[in-house]
Amino acid sequence: MFQQFLTFFEKRSFGVCTYLGERFNISISKIRLFFIYSSFLAVGFPLIFYIFAAIVLDVRHYIKRIRASSVWDF
Repeated sequence: MFQQFLTFFEKRSFGVCTYLGERFNISISKIRLFFIYSSFLAVGFPLIFYIFAAIVLDVRHYIKRIRASSVWDF
């Protein structure tokens, strides 16, 4: 049951921690723990950063997908 929940969340998450982990060569679990602990300490401000980063990454992915498709691909 827990494994199904974990895989569902992994597939549907925004990929912010994965992107930061690959970009800075840091373990993804350490970044996730940082967001969790800092959210408790800073009263949710890292969550605002996380949501903003998710939106930016989603827009970047959308733009790359549009550029990859040609005008003639119908």
